Formats: sequence, structure tokens, C-alpha cells
Amino acid sequence: MNNNLIINFTPTGMIPTKRMTPHVPVSVSEIVEDVHRASEIGITMVHLHARDPITQVPTFKKEIYGKILLGIRKYAPELVLCVSLSGRDFSKLEQRGDPLFLEGELKPDMGSLTLSSLNFNKTASINSPDMIQDLASLMKSKGIVPELEVFDIGMINYSKYLIRKELIEPPYYFNLLFGNIACSQSNLLHAGVMINDLPEDSLWSIAGIGDDQLKMNSLSIAVGGGVRVGLEDNIWYDTSRTKLARNTDLIKRIHTIAQANGRNIMTSKEFRLKMNLESGNGKYGRKI
Repeated sequence: MNNNLIINFTPTGMIPTKRMTPHVPVSVSEIVEDVHRASEIGITMVHLHARDPITQVPTFKKEIYGKILLGIRKYAPELVLCVSLSGRDFSKLEQRGDPLFLEGELKPDMGSLTLSSLNFNKTASINSPDMIQDLASLMKSKGIVPELEVFDIGMINYSKYLIRKELIEPPYYFNLLFGNIACSQSNLLHAGVMINDLPEDSLWSIAGIGDDQLKMNSLSIAVGGGVRVGLEDNIWYDTSRTKLARNTDLIKRIHTIAQANGRNIMTSKEFRLKMNLESGNGKYGRKI
């Protein structure tokens, strides 16, 4: 159990659009500015999605990710940055792995790795065994740490298979996501079973999708875990859906709940030490 609270900030995602909410950051400058505001409030790490500058649809292109990472690191050189390698829109390894080829000041610390295929309400995220293992192998060769994304207990079991194959190395970081229509639901039993089954030497955060974000974030804070929070998972501030959220509103609320539970926010420096990451300030990822 971690005393200090991991806040994994998810500002953009792949689904929210300006039509849905004017508050979602989609351009490079908007994402950089939103992360800047969040870092001043207090966060541990950022899970980044990039958007095409013209169409505003999700993109895998490392050139756009590079601009985002560089912009953030101009003012927050220690902040832990994770790039999305999602299989929702992109099916080829060279697409999904493109951001992993950024180097030097642009190198991501982490890359997301969803550990199985799954269905959302209207789309699917396809993650074949070969794709998962190829991305894990590529990250290992580049010194980029997987952000292990799991939506049900079977995905945790698959992480142990990757451990046995030596494709991922400790310490591990997991996002446990609850409330998706085809996966684990947002209740104590599902959460407890998944937390209990995590490999040794794991840090973890909990996310709730849509209206479940606040409930599952609150649960994780109470039991000693971290949180994944931001407009990627929920654009509303209230479950009645009367007020569109801003990312800063969501993070400030997490701080309030953390304070009520006697939890301090884990700094990027502490997270880097726990995860055997380089120290930041020009050195990123994990030593190869």
C-alpha cells in the first residue's frame, strides 16, 4: 500500500471532442497549457493522447507527440510522461509504436500497453497477443516502461505471462479501469479481486469510466491506491450531468478527497525512484 497518492492525469483521450465539451484540450498548445495548470496544482504523471492539428482526430505520429513532450518539459522537466499506444484506431505496429522512437529530450518515460482486446460501447480496441508482445519488446529495447492497462482480471493474468517471458520487468505500474460496458464493473468486489491479484512489486491506480470516475477514484484513495483522473474518462463534474468539468476542477477535487484521507500527493521524483526511472531533467525512461 502506498502512502503518497499517485495522480495519473489524463487530459484528452481519444473520444472527447470540442462539440462534446469546450474544455477538452486537443491542440498541442492546449494540452501543454492544461498539463501546466495541472502540474501547478499537483500531479504525479500524465497519460497523453495526441490529436491531428487539422482534423482534431487521434493521431499516432511521433512528431506531434514530440511537440507535446517538449512543450511540457520546458516548465516541468521532472514530470513523468506516458504516451498512448492505443489499439482503438490504429492496427499496425509501426503506427502504434511510432512515439516510442522519440529520443533525447523527447523520449517518453512510459507507453500504454493494454493487455487484451476489448469492446467499448461502439468501438473495439484490438490487442492481439503478437501486438502486445511486440510493443512490450520494443519498449524494453528502448528503455520505456509499460503503463499496464487492465480492464478485467484476465488481463492481470496476462501480465504474469509477460513477466514469465521476461518482456516486462519490475517494478510494474498498473491502471485498473472499471465501468466499461464489457469489462469489470465499478464495485468493491471487482476492485478487490483485481487489486489482490496484482504481481508483487506493483504500483497501481484506479480509474472509473464516465459517471463512475469519482466513485472509483474515492475508493482508491481510501484503500491506499493511486488515481487516474481527467476528461479522457469523464467530461462531467457531477453524476447528474449538469456541469461540464474542467481538468483543473477534477484534480482539485482529488486533492480535497486526498487531504480528507490523510494522503499526500506523490511527486514525480518519488514515482521515478519507485519505478527505477531516470531522474528527468534531460534523462527519461529507464536505463537499458
